[in-house]
Amino acid sequence: MTGLERLAAQRKHTLFFLRFARASSPVFLDTDVDMTRISEHRRRANANGQHYSVVSYVIGAAARVLARHSYANCAIGSGLHPRVLTYTSVDAKLALDKWIGNQRVVVAGLITGAHVSSLGAIQAEVDRYKSHAVEDLPEFHGIRLLHRLPAWLGWLAFSMRVHRLSTRSRYLGTFSISSLGHRPVNGFHAIGGTAVVLNLGQVRDSAVVRQGHVTVAPLMRLNMTFDHRLIDGALAADLLTEVKVALECGSGLEVDAEEHVP
Repeated sequence: MTGLERLAAQRKHTLFFLRFARASSPVFLDTDVDMTRISEHRRRANANGQHYSVVSYVIGAAARVLARHSYANCAIGSGLHPRVLTYTSVDAKLALDKWIGNQRVVVAGLITGAHVSSLGAIQAEVDRYKSHAVEDLPEFHGIRLLHRLPAWLGWLAFSMRVHRLSTRSRYLGTFSISSLGHRPVNGFHAIGGTAVVLNLGQVRDSAVVRQGHVTVAPLMRLNMTFDHRLIDGALAADLLTEVKVALECGSGLEVDAEEHVP
């Protein structure tokens, strides 16, 4: 048995977030998405020197769906008679795998106004977060400050920010997205502190039936976690279905002002 040691300071923000997120009432849904059109578009884009990650397509599709369903782009307060605030902007909170010092941790980057952003603009933000260290991004100044504060004071500072509905989206976004598709993970569920959380597994060639014939297509498991305090199952199923259809059809995913995913 090794000796006891304190939790690394770089994990304080995760500890505070999980303490806050325990108040949610998560329910889980799953579907498979045929990524044929997306994969074809990615190949054409790569041939032209452009790179679009799968997560950027999902952010764009989900944000446009949520813009049509305000009941899911909202947050709930605490207490016996909690208030609900509906947000006008759809802001994606993207989970990022980062190193802070000698600790590998998850941090969250925000992509604001994702419902009106082109695919290229979303990808630019994803690339910016992925290519810079936490220490070099001003968005993470607050996280680094939490790490230096005593635990009780850090929790107080964190809770003051996220418990206030009017400012919560500045730190948690209005929906969350997380991907483990870079590894052979088919699917997973996470709690993101928002009404809707989307979790992406790997895209892998799988047998599918089309018009009575078996063929091979790239499928992705898309998992949704929704907060039952705000959304019921039937409505959540509608949301997940619309995101699935948007990805399979490529609808609304602008590459630039002229071109659309076919």
